[in-house]
Parts: sequence; structure tokens; C-alpha cells
Amino acid sequence: MGYIEDTRKLMQDFLAPELRAIAARLDSVEALVEANERRAEERSKDAEARTQQRFTEMERRSEQRHSETLNAIASLSNYQVVLERLARLESKQNVSAA
Repeated sequence: MGYIEDTRKLMQDFLAPELRAIAARLDSVEALVEANERRAEERSKDAEARTQQRFTEMERRSEQRHSETLNAIASLSNYQVVLERLARLESKQNVSAA
């Protein structure tokens, strides 16, 4: 039994501290990885928020330009109606004058 006891004591004396040191290093690496993951997630959320804000602004500008274009088309349409009425009046006036 002495051999088994000696081997067990030897393992505890040499391997246990090494295993504790390895476990401590592993814990610190895990903490670093978790911190990096949190930072990456925060950056991702910030980038997503900025992208969403840009799309919202582009959408607003697009809607504004669309409205301006429709207003311009409506103005041209009204202008065309006025020109047609003027042409009819002129043609009636020319017929009456002749």
C-alpha cells in the first residue's frame, strides 16, 4: 500500500497545484472572452441602430421627394388645363371675329 499512497501524495503535491493554476488561467480566459463578446454585441447593436436611423432618414427623404414630384405633376396638369381652356377661348374668339 505504500506505493499507492506515495503515488497519490506525489500526484497531489505536483498535479493539484498545476491543475489549480490551469483552472485559474482558464477562468481568466473565459472572462476575457465574455467581455469581448459583450463589447462585440454592444458594437453590433450600435451599428444596427445607426443603420436603422440612416434607413429611416432615407425613407423620409424619399417620401418628401415623392410628394414634391406629385405636387409638380399636379401643377403641370393644372397648367395644361389652363392652356387648353385658353386655346378653346382663343378659337371661339377667332370664330366670332371672322
